[in-house]
Amino acid sequence: MAATSRIGCAPNSNSCGTTRNGEVPTNTHDAWNDVAQMKGYFMTFTKLILALACLMSGTLLAQEAKVTELMSKDLSFPGKEGLMITVEYPPGGKDPIHRHNAYEFIYVLEGSIVMQVRGGKETTLTPGQAFYEGPDDVHVIGRNASQTKPAKFVVFFVKDKGAPILVPTK
Repeated sequence: MAATSRIGCAPNSNSCGTTRNGEVPTNTHDAWNDVAQMKGYFMTFTKLILALACLMSGTLLAQEAKVTELMSKDLSFPGKEGLMITVEYPPGGKDPIHRHNAYEFIYVLEGSIVMQVRGGKETTLTPGQAFYEGPDDVHVIGRNASQTKPAKFVVFFVKDKGAPILVPTK
């Protein structure tokens, strides 16, 4: 039997211009239905991928803390400044391991947070409780204790003027 060739189709292939059953469509209506169905599958798949991408990026964004500077003031100690900020942890939010190279006083306003410095014990703080970190401390745990509710706290630093408030470390 001689192989037939169809314009625009791969040689010896039944995939071009056939239905799902491998049959040649009997009319253009069947062919258009197949095209529409494939387009529907493609659009559903595309929407699924976009939804997953949005969920994943939303999860990543939800992990970042929001930091707001309240005030900064030069102190009468040479080269030192006071800095006051608020930190808002979203549900499940946490910080990387870091240090501050400053004296840091934390006061919890809302929610519950977990703090720990290297060599110290893990401490869970609730509204009205405070925590201290010294300039030599490495902050190994800083996170929201809740996976469903946000947490907010005030931090007051005494630090070198112009120095960053957070220095990533191991």
